[in-house]
Amino acid sequence: MTKMIKIFDTTLRDGEQSPGCSMNLKEKIEMAKQLERMKVDIIEAGFAISSPGDFMSVKTIAETLKDCTVASLARTAEKDIDRAWEALSNAVSPKIHTFIATSPIHMEYKLMMTPDEVYERSVAMVKYAKKYCSDIEWSAEDATRSDPVFLARIIEGVIKAGATTINLPDTVGYTTPDEYYDFLMKVQELAPSMSNITLSSHCHNDLGLAVANSLAAVKAGATQIECTVNGIGERAGNAAMEEFVMALHTRKDILKAETRIVTTEIARSSNLLSRITGVKVQPNKAIVGENAFAHEAGIHQHGVLQNKETYEIMKPESVGLSQNNLVLGKHSGKHAFRDKVKQLGYDLSEDDVDRMFAKFKELADKKKQVYDRDIEALIAKDSVQVPKTYSLQNFVINSGNTITSTAVIRMLHDGKPIEKVSRGEGPINASFKAIEKIVGTPLKLEDYQLQSVTEGNDALGDALVKISDPEGNLYAGRGLSTDVIEASIHAYINAVNKMIYEKTLKPNGVNKETDKEISN
Repeated sequence: MTKMIKIFDTTLRDGEQSPGCSMNLKEKIEMAKQLERMKVDIIEAGFAISSPGDFMSVKTIAETLKDCTVASLARTAEKDIDRAWEALSNAVSPKIHTFIATSPIHMEYKLMMTPDEVYERSVAMVKYAKKYCSDIEWSAEDATRSDPVFLARIIEGVIKAGATTINLPDTVGYTTPDEYYDFLMKVQELAPSMSNITLSSHCHNDLGLAVANSLAAVKAGATQIECTVNGIGERAGNAAMEEFVMALHTRKDILKAETRIVTTEIARSSNLLSRITGVKVQPNKAIVGENAFAHEAGIHQHGVLQNKETYEIMKPESVGLSQNNLVLGKHSGKHAFRDKVKQLGYDLSEDDVDRMFAKFKELADKKKQVYDRDIEALIAKDSVQVPKTYSLQNFVINSGNTITSTAVIRMLHDGKPIEKVSRGEGPINASFKAIEKIVGTPLKLEDYQLQSVTEGNDALGDALVKISDPEGNLYAGRGLSTDVIEASIHAYINAVNKMIYEKTLKPNGVNKETDKEISN
């Protein structure tokens, strides 16, 4: 019999803790909507007490989504649980996720609590959370290095107190599949009440075994798996959602389990996250890497041409990949554009269609062939735009191999023009220096990447810029243009606007009390 596995996606919480993967409010909302479109069961939207920004993202996502459960992380402390519920109270289906460490090393050195104190705190705080909502998850941080007998004692206590889900994470990515299976079976044997609740698994990838361990958990009776898009997360990351889901989808004959995930939304989810965070997946990444369905070896190509099943165990279309078919041109009308957008799976308002159609027309005038990926890139970039404190009006570049590059940048700051000139080692460097002069804040370029969206000499250039402010906060910006210098300038300005937006959104900064590693 095939059993249904719930997907608990923690991309917006554990995933965002990964260095370089922070997202602002608009980006989190856009990612959450995509996760809902993919039919994720539970979205952990953040850690509400950690900062005003995290609270606002949990609250906004909870009020926006209608087709999935929204969860907030909380330590086993009343103020954490109060803040989580304040953020979740308007959700269609709220879930409070509270956790505490249970391994000897964590209890002694991090919590400085005795096992009895951990037990009492766990039971009391699950009871406390239960007064707010019916769906309570309790997690044993560093469960796989905990004493099974002690774990079973706490589990029986928190289930009696009202916990509906028990999560037993491999927090440090130390266990192996067989070991994890035996561990979960042992704990369930010692805690018979677990037969009446949801058993969840949250695995980290420090040894590259997160997905394998998650599959072992399913075999051991888990009916909820906690994972992230592209496997982002603390240190080496979490179990990659797309790998776990497609493993179940492809090997139903062995694993006897399935999810409700719409697999054709996997590629878009992966691409959207990469675009938002600026963190690309490696080319050989399973399921969503550029080479996942590429065949270069001659013998492989011959086999695939004869029968794709010789080397492809799943169809590219099953994860949402398709050919870059030519779709529209500069003579195409709005009706054809609207139909194409719907065909690509986007549900845009009429105002959004009008705005995107205007951008499409601008692109079509510069580019002979407009592909699906061009349109998707335009929509993805537009969907996570922040307020434009600064915008580009025009630029002039003087560059060559016998002169020092000079950039004249003219920008609008709240509608007022500002122009600066700067020299640099090449046109990009000169442009960035001129923008820095206009902004009037010392900024450090942390990363710069440029790639084409599609093939051809007139392909859209997709620029990624990461900058840091004097406090060391990192901001990523994207820019699109058939002119790579213009794309780079737009990306830098986008990063500046994000910096201003986030400083406005979080005037009080991070709550220092919780500004530390939070993981399961």
